[in-house]
Amino acid sequence: MELRDLKSFMEVADFKSFTNAAAHSFLTQPSLSKAVKKLEEELDVELFDRSTRHLRLTDAGRIVYQQSQKAFAALSELNILLDELRDIAAGEIKFGIPPLIGTLFFPMIAQQFNERYPKVTLELVELGAKVIGRLIDEAKIDVGIVVLPADEAMFHTFPFFQDEFVLFIHEHHELAQKTTVTLKDLQHESFILFSEDFALHDYIIDACKSEGFTPQVSYQSSQWDLILELVSAKLGIALLPKLIYQKQTNKNVKIVPLQNPTLYWNLGIITKKDAYHSFALRELLKMLNNQ
Repeated sequence: MELRDLKSFMEVADFKSFTNAAAHSFLTQPSLSKAVKKLEEELDVELFDRSTRHLRLTDAGRIVYQQSQKAFAALSELNILLDELRDIAAGEIKFGIPPLIGTLFFPMIAQQFNERYPKVTLELVELGAKVIGRLIDEAKIDVGIVVLPADEAMFHTFPFFQDEFVLFIHEHHELAQKTTVTLKDLQHESFILFSEDFALHDYIIDACKSEGFTPQVSYQSSQWDLILELVSAKLGIALLPKLIYQKQTNKNVKIVPLQNPTLYWNLGIITKKDAYHSFALRELLKMLNNQ
């Protein structure tokens, strides 16, 4: 069994197609097919269910995929271990942050860390918290900042920042004149939410349901500034962390506090449990924990 055959198999599994995998790699479709066929013969199993339009992993295929991930994760640590043996504070850290958190915190984090370790590159991966958790579990990124709670059986979790949610609303909306609002006051409003890949999407919906109503969602977006543009255009209201108000530039958008605020934006740093932490990653975590 050769590593390049396992890598080819994983590429096909990720793209669910020989054609798409070939388009995103340096290999041809026949080469990928040959590598997968070779693996199937060596292991005496079928790795893919080819009876549907999109390839699906068989039960055996899922086992091979999971074990291949572990093998490549272990190999990826080889250069890190050798660099540390030579006492070189260099390398790259893949840092997963949802776009909103990245906008508010990443420039400060990157600047401070670069001043201490200029040879270490922080590669920003901007995705929703749900996707970031999966990528950390798969050892494709090293560390993330996500909305808590996180699965403590899978991740080491460290608190990072807390903020309260407030109502973002057009200044001419009738609720904009109130000094505070309750969630119940919003039950007939159109909500603008983050997309379903983002933890805040479920958080807001669950908070409304706990108050006895399911929010009417008019728009969803992965970009916080677009959400506020939609609020500015009178297309709905949004519940977002208060800190965002300092960053937004829409003069006709105002914020109204929630009465007896019970909605909080709790951010945490997560890393995969039992994963190896490079010298650079340990220093980054130390810096983040001292913020």
